[in-house]
Amino acid sequence: MRILKFVFFAVLIFFFSSCEKEFVPEGSNDAPQIVVEGFIEAGQNPTNTYVILTKSQSFFSEIGLSSLNNSFIQGAVVTVYNGTKTVQLRQLCLDSLPPILRMQAAAALGFNPDSVMINFCIYVDFLNEMPGVAGGKYDLKVVTPTGETVTATTTIPRIIPLDSLYFITPPGDNNDTLAQAKFILKDPAGEKNFYRYFTKINQGVYQAGRGSVANDGFIDGKELRGTLTKSEPRGAKFNPVTFGLFKIGDTASVKWCTLDEAHFNFWNTLEFSANNQGPFSSYTRVKHNIVGGLGIWGGYAVTYVDKLVKK
Repeated sequence: MRILKFVFFAVLIFFFSSCEKEFVPEGSNDAPQIVVEGFIEAGQNPTNTYVILTKSQSFFSEIGLSSLNNSFIQGAVVTVYNGTKTVQLRQLCLDSLPPILRMQAAAALGFNPDSVMINFCIYVDFLNEMPGVAGGKYDLKVVTPTGETVTATTTIPRIIPLDSLYFITPPGDNNDTLAQAKFILKDPAGEKNFYRYFTKINQGVYQAGRGSVANDGFIDGKELRGTLTKSEPRGAKFNPVTFGLFKIGDTASVKWCTLDEAHFNFWNTLEFSANNQGPFSSYTRVKHNIVGGLGIWGGYAVTYVDKLVKK
């Protein structure tokens, strides 16, 4: 079971200061809200449907190990409805697992198994009772032990796979051990389409690329030839020589997804915020589709491409 690596504790907001007065972003002192990170997939080798629940923290709060552990919401009733049946997701926390399984689960979440101290909790459709279907609509409902309720709806669009994936010699003075990934996508005409991609190397974990989402606003019905930037491990130091490039001899895997507009808007504004930090950055509120809370409940139509890196 593949699981994304991070939890959204709140909508990302930024602090801007000037020589005249302090700017306090809207919502900085709001009471804690329920934050949802949940996904359902259709297509080739879909992951299990899952939801992560946390409580947001104020903009000025200190974040530490204790606050992170306390942010997870346990004991909630989490259900998904597809128009004909309802399935309840089951809770799983790292602390409830035997040591070996705990290490495997931590690695799947993208953490060093030897250093994980956070008791991650997740709600999962273990038996795959609610598999995603392209064209389907899925309603999420969360009721916490304190009676708080949040809801959301997502759809899974049709699958639009990559036409091809190949590698070329990268520009600049790179050596012969690196390659740049290129792709061809034939976008269907006359409809709005939204895309997102992830990459992994060999037996690693899928991670989203930088600027991982795009729409077909300028390419409707056209053939797009573009570059896929290799996702970098979390916390990796930026290396201008190797950034975004693949190592010859590795197996590169691309998870290519189509998603609906609300799901796209979430990632598009979130990535803009994350890449627009600094004292002179603009204030941005991330768009979301959670009623009564924050975060995302999103559907993906997924295909995978595995390719030996060679030029």
